[in-house]
Amino acid sequence: MRLVRLQGATNFRDLGGYAGREGRPVRWRRLFRSDHLSRLTRDDHASLSGLGLQRSIDFRGLAERAASTYQLPGVVQHSLAIEPTVVQRMEEMASTERELTGPIVVGLMEDLYRSLVNEQAGRFGELFQQLLREEGPLVFHCTAGKDRTGVAAALVLLALGVSREQVMRDYLLTNEVFEPPEVPHARTPPEALRVLWRVQESFLGAALDAIEAEHGEIDRYLTHRLGLTPAALDTLADRYLES
Repeated sequence: MRLVRLQGATNFRDLGGYAGREGRPVRWRRLFRSDHLSRLTRDDHASLSGLGLQRSIDFRGLAERAASTYQLPGVVQHSLAIEPTVVQRMEEMASTERELTGPIVVGLMEDLYRSLVNEQAGRFGELFQQLLREEGPLVFHCTAGKDRTGVAAALVLLALGVSREQVMRDYLLTNEVFEPPEVPHARTPPEALRVLWRVQESFLGAALDAIEAEHGEIDRYLTHRLGLTPAALDTLADRYLES
């Protein structure tokens, strides 16, 4: 089962099973993606213990991380902080009394995704170094598990040879499982919040199109921007794809 059902997180998913290089499927119970883990219950801890998790990669910004800390027994945490920007830009617009419509937020999200693959390439390179360093089960996450985590999952799957179509399908699963938090007395218009808490094909598409526009193909991006040699890509395939 791809979705790991937990009480304190709704977007904890296994990346296993997708067809990668040479048709070899991604190994189950090795790579997980999630929303934040600070609300997990004792039963959730027991469920995750059964997965054998060894590491968590936290893409949340410093303030996000400090506000919602967590501990998982036996799991080593690594912070690869990527500061959130869309909410800040929305607040700046609100302060100038500019109306926040759905299309405006869509544009902000597409800009975010382009900036993630360009300006945050170093962080994603660090994620791959973690994947190469050890092979025990690992989860990477941010707050909602959809944007920073969504780009990370896409890059990992693409590096393993998963098709863009399957990558997009995995990305859009967030809309089926993620339960947004309640925000009482939110100043943000409901139309804008509906965009903010969901994913759209155009969001991830903006990131992948930016990669193709600059590098032509994903492998050139992985090599030139994330520092993955052909030998490193082979190691990833051997480690995370079925033989």
